[in-house]
Amino acid sequence: MKSVYDVFRERGFIEQITDEPQIRELLEQKSITCYIGFDPTATSLHIGSLVPIMSLAHMQRHGHRPIALVGGGTGLIGDPSGKTEMRQILTREQIDHNAGCLKKQLSRYIDFGEGWAVLLNNADWLTRLNYIEFLRDIGRHFSVNRMLAAESYRIRLETGLNFIEFNYMLLQAYDFLYLFQQYGCLLQMGGNDQWGNMVAGIDLIRRIEGKTTYSMTFPLITTSQGHKMGKTEKGTVWLDAELTSPYEYYQYWINTEDADVGRFLALFTFLPMEEIHEVKALTDARLNMAKTVLAFEATKITHGQGAAVAAWKASAEAFGVRPVENLFFPSSTIPRSAEELGTAAIPSIEKNREALVQGIPAFELFQDAGLCSSRGEARRLIAQGGGYVNDRQIGAFDEKIGLSDADEKGEIRLRKGKKRYVILTVR
Repeated sequence: MKSVYDVFRERGFIEQITDEPQIRELLEQKSITCYIGFDPTATSLHIGSLVPIMSLAHMQRHGHRPIALVGGGTGLIGDPSGKTEMRQILTREQIDHNAGCLKKQLSRYIDFGEGWAVLLNNADWLTRLNYIEFLRDIGRHFSVNRMLAAESYRIRLETGLNFIEFNYMLLQAYDFLYLFQQYGCLLQMGGNDQWGNMVAGIDLIRRIEGKTTYSMTFPLITTSQGHKMGKTEKGTVWLDAELTSPYEYYQYWINTEDADVGRFLALFTFLPMEEIHEVKALTDARLNMAKTVLAFEATKITHGQGAAVAAWKASAEAFGVRPVENLFFPSSTIPRSAEELGTAAIPSIEKNREALVQGIPAFELFQDAGLCSSRGEARRLIAQGGGYVNDRQIGAFDEKIGLSDADEKGEIRLRKGKKRYVILTVR
């Protein structure tokens, strides 16, 4: 049976690692405790946090104990890593509220049942520290010269690094020490921009406890075109259904660039690698099927089976796609037939039959459906070839849409560009 280390290597999780032979042996021979910190600067995590979340889920699946650490204490300062300017300082009340939201959200991916995993907030110990004692007991182990050599600080020195942020490395290192002492945590994981902070924690534990601990970082994921994960023209893709609906979440994944499908299936689903390897040979319709599987499985993990089925059906209706047998991903639970589908999730509007007998100008209909904010925008969209009815490009902005465009179910599919759909129902 593969160890979790083999899984990480095969799926592309590992960027940097300390003492690779020792970590490999450690993860193969016994159950250990590991941790990852999550920054509570918002009420929800986003797609950029999925690699760390999935890594904790893999650790748990292989018998290890994950600690998900919400940074309620460090969030009061702000991590300078990967930033060119100081983060916005939030109040304690804002941080506490966000931390509570993240705890609930992380429970979807990790089983926090007794003994299975631990959910902590570092505000519980960091906010109780005595500053003088902290400087004397912890600060004396840190070299300012070494801290300034860390990439996260070196980059910020060009634009200005304040004293509050300069303390962040000490606090993250102290977190690792605290979790080692209280929970026997041996491995810290996180994004590659955290490498300097992680190594500082390992060094602090060695100096104070005389013990060896380890760190592993993940690559900062971008698309094959160099775009940051989770960013769209609408903004951030959140894991909270109230901020990004399951349908929009599904659409983000189904629009994955061709070159990224195999890599994202490995990172963001639990499907067997034996099936994912088949993606390299797929093209055209079969590659699109792989994107459908990616979208379905990723949505199921974040929002549940029901939401994934509803998003699948909504997308299938919008594109006019029929369920097909998925020969390349037998482990996927994507619906294979109409009987397996749930309720639609795509936005819809209703229009009276009488109005559609006469026909409604396309630009008016696009505004009424919410696809455009004004009739002027709708005119420009259609004139530029971005308006569709039932996947047919609309020829003129004032072309009338009527009963003749409805299918046997009395529905008309309106589309703006490649991704936004509304179903018009005749009543």
